[in-house]
Amino acid sequence: MRFETLPVAAAEGAIMAHAARADGRLYKKGRTLSPEDCAALVAGGVKHVTVVRLESGDVPEDVAAARIAETLLGENLRVAAAFTGRANLYAEEPGIVIVDAALIDEANLVDEAVTVATLPAHTLVAPGEMIVTVKIIPFAAPQEAVTRVCEILNGKGALRIAAFQPKRVALVATQLPTTKISVMDKTRTAVEARLAPLGGTLISESRVAHDAAAIGAEIQKADEADLIFVFGASAITDRHDVIPAGIEKAGGKVLHFGMPVDPGNLLLLGEWHGKPVIGLPGCARSPKLNGFDFVLQRLFADLPVTGRDLMRMGVGGLLKEIPIRGQLREAHPTSMRAPRIAGIVLAGGLSSRMGSNKLLASVGDQPLLRRTVENVLHSQAKPVIVVTGHDEARVREILAGLNVRFVHNSAYAEGLSTSLKAGVAAISSDADGALILLGDMPEVTPALMNKMIAAYSPDDGRAICLAVRQGQRGNPVLWGRQFFSEMQTASGDTGAKHLISTYDELVCEVEAEDDSVLCDIDTPEALTALRERMKLPA
Repeated sequence: MRFETLPVAAAEGAIMAHAARADGRLYKKGRTLSPEDCAALVAGGVKHVTVVRLESGDVPEDVAAARIAETLLGENLRVAAAFTGRANLYAEEPGIVIVDAALIDEANLVDEAVTVATLPAHTLVAPGEMIVTVKIIPFAAPQEAVTRVCEILNGKGALRIAAFQPKRVALVATQLPTTKISVMDKTRTAVEARLAPLGGTLISESRVAHDAAAIGAEIQKADEADLIFVFGASAITDRHDVIPAGIEKAGGKVLHFGMPVDPGNLLLLGEWHGKPVIGLPGCARSPKLNGFDFVLQRLFADLPVTGRDLMRMGVGGLLKEIPIRGQLREAHPTSMRAPRIAGIVLAGGLSSRMGSNKLLASVGDQPLLRRTVENVLHSQAKPVIVVTGHDEARVREILAGLNVRFVHNSAYAEGLSTSLKAGVAAISSDADGALILLGDMPEVTPALMNKMIAAYSPDDGRAICLAVRQGQRGNPVLWGRQFFSEMQTASGDTGAKHLISTYDELVCEVEAEDDSVLCDIDTPEALTALRERMKLPA
């Protein structure tokens, strides 16, 4: 790479190393300067810019990040589009992170330009949670470094999610003459609360005397269970205590007693007919994280748990100061999970310049609108909301069978802004933002939509994501939730464009590979040109 400070006229095709502003528009770091950009900067009084030019042997940051991320794409993971030199991988299923630390270390030692950051091994994760981020530090990475990192990681199983599997659980709870019924009930409730997020089912509960023979007899009845838990009225104090003796009475084995996790020290690991038998520590009645959770999560992910595994849990095993949290983390920051972006397709206009409803026009074997909506459905935008207005019945008819939600805009004749407001008002409260698309843009690809979703990051100043082509802004536009209330003030046919200039510092431009983001179909001639581009008959 070569850093230079150049006259603007000489900087075409270079990458902005520092932001510049001209005529109220911000040209951000990382932008590749087009001829139109250079002309606008000169017209705005900017004389020089600091830029980067890539040289032979440099791999552009997004290409490098995406290539490395693909090598990490293990079981139950998905990779998001790369943006600003970063490619994230997210969990597809609830489970436990399995990571080969030695391989990740080896990859990170190749070159300072390439970094791979993961969650700790055996971290509990929910669907949509970020597991790893690949970040290219400068604007490009050396080809040799990218190749070497890919060689280290590719096909080696460096990262995966061990997904939770449904399990049937039998609970044997012992009681003494002084044990209260409320304590026994609390025990059952605590166990069920831990099982539910993991996909477990409590199929039986036995309450017996705190006696080895009674415990052994109940264990022998647990043929249909995958896991057996024994919760004693009195804590286990030795591997020859009542509960381990009960496991042996049933014909089982005591494999290990104790673990270097606090709370949770007094956990017992046993086995009966190949089924794990766990003697629970008293802290398992509490919702707080404890050593039993570590064991339970691994068992539900079909990971082996041996005495040696227990003895290796000491690093990170001091849990007394960790605050209460759910079994599956549902309330984590937006930056640590995939953004939840709804898709809104505006399909309620009058098509006044076309003379008929353009959205119903055939493009090949499908109506134009259906092609657009199907593209959105193949993106990561969920759910997909279609705003109807003019020709509502026909629009619903041509979209029959698609997994979309319809919202009707009765004020459609008053302009596009009314459909925009109707769509935004229908978004659920758990959405982080909305990708707004015009119904007459069937060439906008799911890949571009996914790239826009990957670009969205309010924490990094990217709360409005615009599709652009060589400096010219088009559609779709992704809006963060923070703008929804102001979007309700829009009027006429301009939508929420006024907010783009108001919040220019929060705008992120996402480059499209072709002119599709600039081509809406407003005239019969535009429709004919679309069919020709797509090589489809009327």
